[in-house]
Amino acid sequence: MNQLIALGTGHATVTKCFNTCFALSNEKNEYILVDTGGGNGILAALEKTGISVQEIHDVFISHKHSDHLLGLVWIIRVIASSVLIGQYNDNLNIYCHSELINDIKALVKSTLDNKLTDLIGRRIFIIPVDDGQTNTLLGQDFTFFDLHSTKVKQYGFTVKLNNGKLLAFIGDEPYNKLCEKDISNSDWLLCEAFCLYRDREVFRPYEKHHSTVKDACKLAALLNIKNLILWHTEDTNITQRKNLYTEEGRKYFSGNIYVPDDLTKITL
Repeated sequence: MNQLIALGTGHATVTKCFNTCFALSNEKNEYILVDTGGGNGILAALEKTGISVQEIHDVFISHKHSDHLLGLVWIIRVIASSVLIGQYNDNLNIYCHSELINDIKALVKSTLDNKLTDLIGRRIFIIPVDDGQTNTLLGQDFTFFDLHSTKVKQYGFTVKLNNGKLLAFIGDEPYNKLCEKDISNSDWLLCEAFCLYRDREVFRPYEKHHSTVKDACKLAALLNIKNLILWHTEDTNITQRKNLYTEEGRKYFSGNIYVPDDLTKITL
């Protein structure tokens, strides 16, 4: 892994950016897709960043909320169609916690033709992961862990990068102390920040089980994080989002703060 491509950076109901999802790539231009956004906007995001769906063979879905899951229908549709005409090599592996498997199967069964869904179990595989389980994806060890969500079962992961650095992804869930051992001292932390702390009365993130920029940055300082990526945000002032979030975050965290726009590429 050497690059992160932010395909989307917004929360579920944004209109000025896409829902938070991203890809990790290596030097061979192979990709792992993490979450898929809420619709076929995922296809446009991939196209704009120069990623061919045919280059994606691994997908991780963190949880079943629509803004993370529904784009998977379009990924499966395009890949399955490519398989049928001989234009997709190898298989597609979809990783998720076990409770998500039936949800994914029901979703694609109700929205796609049988000739496409019949490839599940033949060329498209849905692979369950357990808390603490490690799988090798594109030659890197991904360790999955339960985020102990208060909303719906949700998993994150850590991955050791080629340069020896550790990257931790904690979905769109506020930090639970039970995850401390998984993410402490990470070089990169990918963290939701629904809004500025000063705007908490406007957006009410705590009612939605989300965090603010202040919360995320205090967490990064507490856990000795080196680089913090903030996303899954509101979009009311998206042209100033980066400056505003960085300014608030600097009060609580002295490491590097990244507030990517959709399609931003970050060298890890």
